[in-house]
This record gives sequence, structure tokens and C-alpha cells, in this order.
Amino acid sequence: MLKKLEEIYRRYNEIGQQMTDPDVIADMKHYIKLSKNYKELQSVVNVYKEYTNILDNIVSTKKILSTEKDEEFISLAKEELDNLLKSKAKLEENIRLMLIPKDPNDSKNVVMEIRAGTGGDEASIFAGDLFRMYSKFCEIKGWKTELVSMTEGTCGGFKEIIFNVSGNNNVYGQLKFESGVHRVQRVPRTESQGRIHTSAASVVVLPEADEFDIELKESDIKRDTYCSSGPGGQSVNTTYSAVRLTHIPTGIVVICQDQKSQLKNLDKAMKVLRTRIYDLEYKKYLDHISSKRKTMISTGDRSAKIRTYNYPQARVTDHRIGLTLYNLTSIINGNIQHIIDELQLAENAERLKESVK
Repeated sequence: MLKKLEEIYRRYNEIGQQMTDPDVIADMKHYIKLSKNYKELQSVVNVYKEYTNILDNIVSTKKILSTEKDEEFISLAKEELDNLLKSKAKLEENIRLMLIPKDPNDSKNVVMEIRAGTGGDEASIFAGDLFRMYSKFCEIKGWKTELVSMTEGTCGGFKEIIFNVSGNNNVYGQLKFESGVHRVQRVPRTESQGRIHTSAASVVVLPEADEFDIELKESDIKRDTYCSSGPGGQSVNTTYSAVRLTHIPTGIVVICQDQKSQLKNLDKAMKVLRTRIYDLEYKKYLDHISSKRKTMISTGDRSAKIRTYNYPQARVTDHRIGLTLYNLTSIINGNIQHIIDELQLAENAERLKESVK
């Protein structure tokens, strides 16, 4: 463990020196990559320094115990050694987790897509409920949400809604657990006889790709512009502001029409297109790990049922880890951090198992 930490510390110092090189600074793509790596290693380096300090103190305390004659001083030294050994054991547990290779996308922003599934109008209404739940969660976290496109349901909610989430504190690392099929059990507004229906909506969380991840050729993209449809005011609906991009090699189509400016819609559409193309390769990685980690089954297989919201019982159940909570109102109002924390704990446990095999 110490040897691995020393290697990381050396690499950290090497990157720090490289970042002062004028040639590296001139190559912005390379500099951004180094800067990201430097920032990611910072937390490990801080723990390394704390760990070596504890090891040094243990050695010096043991030396005192082997030479000291004063009983009172020996008693204090024994107490100090006991505390140091406890701190060492606790720190080693954290280090084991930190040294396990992380998902390189955890620190990225995300593109979230919510689509109504089985259940007709009620599924669209539920998709709207999920969108509001995530919007409130992002607000609590201090993250920014930005609408890309939406198709409204006939009785409320959305048949489909796509939006970006950006911020600090591992946006994708937190939201990636939300990918999959969400079910709701309740009496729909459209139900006249009071019967409980089960409806569903699918959530997809994609790590946002930037231009350094995916280089798009203009010749590979077909661009169409047209008048936006739906709400938005006179200027939105009468100017050619909506943008549709078709990536010819993959057949991926992206539409953005929520902005009055064609340039803004184009910028958003390009961002989503890069993310969709990047996701094709990233999904291969997810398929590989989904067989090992039950917390990630929803991301490896986005048709998997992950969570049920039961309104009559005020119950929310996450099926991946068997977690059941009876505070549905709070959860649907954006307080999903506890569920995410439990899923992260389960994933960390699985990653530790993988590392010792």
C-alpha cells in the first residue's frame, strides 16, 4: 500500500512540474488533461502525507516505550500508541477504497433523459414527477439544470424530456445510479373507479462528453433548421431557430428547439451529440462491470427495473440493494441523497471485493 502511495506521490509531483512547462501550457488539450489528473491525485496525496505522518509517530512512540523508565510517561505513550494504531487502521481502510481504479467519468457533468414508458398518460405524468424530483435534488446540491428538449404529454408531464446537469462534486458519480426503469403504483388522475395502476418511466444518465473526448467532423454531420413547435412565444415559433443534427456514420439524431437563438440550440445539440457518440463506447465498459456490480445493473442494462414508488403505502423501494423507505413525499421532493449514499456504499463494497480477488 505504501509503495503504491509513493508512486502516486511521485506522479503527482511529475505532473506539477509538467504543468509549468511552456510547451505543455501551449498545448491546451494536453494541459487540461494534466490539470484534471493533478486535481484527482490531490486527495490521495493528502491522505499519503497524513498516513506517513502517523507511521512516523508510531515509530517514535514505540522507541519511547522501549527506552523510557517513567511509569506515568509510559502510560501516556501506550495510550498515544493505541490511538495512532486505530487511526492507522481507519486510514488504511479509506486508502484501499481510494486506490481502487475509479470510473474516469465520475467527475463529469451529465445529460439526463426521461421517457414515459408503459402506462399511457399516467406514465407521462410520472415522467414529469421524476423531472421535478431531479430538478429539486440538483437545486439542493447547488447544480445547474438546463433544458435541451421536451415533448409534453397530453394530460401533463412529458413523453420525453432531455436536460443537462452541471456542477461540482461528482455530478455523474452521484446521478449514474438513477439510470434504469422507475415504476409508480398509485391511483391515476384519469382513473374514475379508484383503482391502483402501475406505470413506468425510463431514466438514462449519460456522462457529458466535451470536445476533448470526441472530435466531430463537420462532413459527418447533417444539419437541418426549422421553426420550433410548442410553447415559447411568437419569436420562437416563427424563426428557424430549431436545430436537428444527424450523425451520418452512427445514425444518431439530436433535436434542440428550446432556445430562441439558433446558435444556442446548435451548441446544445452538439453537446448532446458528442455525449451520445461517447456513450456508445462507454456502454461497452458498463456492460463489462454490470455483471459484477448489482448497483450498476441499471446503467449496463437500461431496461432494468431499479425502483418502485408506491403511493398508497408511501413507500420507495430500490430493488438493486433491497432498500425500502417509507418517506415517499420527501423523496419525490428531491431528497434522494440517502438512497444514492446507500448505493455508493454497496458499490464500494463490491469494488473492494473485486480488488482482493
